[in-house]
Amino acid sequence: MTKYLKLLRVEQWVKNLFVFVPLFFSGNITNFDLLIKSFFAFLVFSFAASAVYILNDYSDIESDRKHPEKSKRPLASGAISKTTAVVVFVGLIALCVGLIIFGGSYFHHNSWKFASIIAFYFFMNIAYTFKLKHVAIIDVCIISIGFVLRVLAGGYATGIFISQWAILLTFVLALVLALGKRRGELINAQISGKTRKALDGYNVQFADIALSISCALAIVCYLMFTLSPEVQQRFHPRVFYTVIFVVFAFLRYLQQTLVYNKTESPTKIIYKDRYIQVTLVLWIAAFLLQIYFK
Repeated sequence: MTKYLKLLRVEQWVKNLFVFVPLFFSGNITNFDLLIKSFFAFLVFSFAASAVYILNDYSDIESDRKHPEKSKRPLASGAISKTTAVVVFVGLIALCVGLIIFGGSYFHHNSWKFASIIAFYFFMNIAYTFKLKHVAIIDVCIISIGFVLRVLAGGYATGIFISQWAILLTFVLALVLALGKRRGELINAQISGKTRKALDGYNVQFADIALSISCALAIVCYLMFTLSPEVQQRFHPRVFYTVIFVVFAFLRYLQQTLVYNKTESPTKIIYKDRYIQVTLVLWIAAFLLQIYFK
């Protein structure tokens, strides 16, 4: 069972929690009907993402076998055969289509928009898997667009309006995660002496500059988000002060990356770094107080 969970990369489903962003920031997290719709969107996106992961692993079997960590993946290690992977892939696609058809009446007029988001995400990642992941800058932009699509899926599933600043913030935040991952791969490539085509358009200096710019943009976008009229009206104006937590979290991440030269992906750093974890908890608590207790 463990090998199938690894094939589906269930641990990566945490990224799909972005579908709950519209529900959380609209103050409707206690609305059971909207919560069910968001959870439904989460499941569909998770199954679609797992299908993409399988497709990516299938196309990269040979290169993954030469990688110290990726060689342990089920397909690269031979723990799961190619035929079995294809069957699981087709099953996930069928499951996604079935759930979207089933949920069509549930989402009412937004059902076609939700289905379009899932379809666009899937075909965009097919292009990414076979071509675009080897094109520098475009590759990280596609990853970032994937997070935006998650937020839009949550908005269409619940019928909740998503502000332009929220969309831009999501894109830039995801760009930070993607660039941080590329930087880690570059450092590891320097240590092991093994590189891959996806890194041809990058070097550590460029990654450092791009990462710093993206962090600055993310902070500015968050600041503008908290100052936007709809957010100021919906919450208490004191929501502006949550910027403090955001600034600290990004500075801590840059310190871990640029000073201590951590080569792990940003998500792994978040899982391990207590300072960032405490900051996230405080930020969520502050927003909960502003949204639900005022």
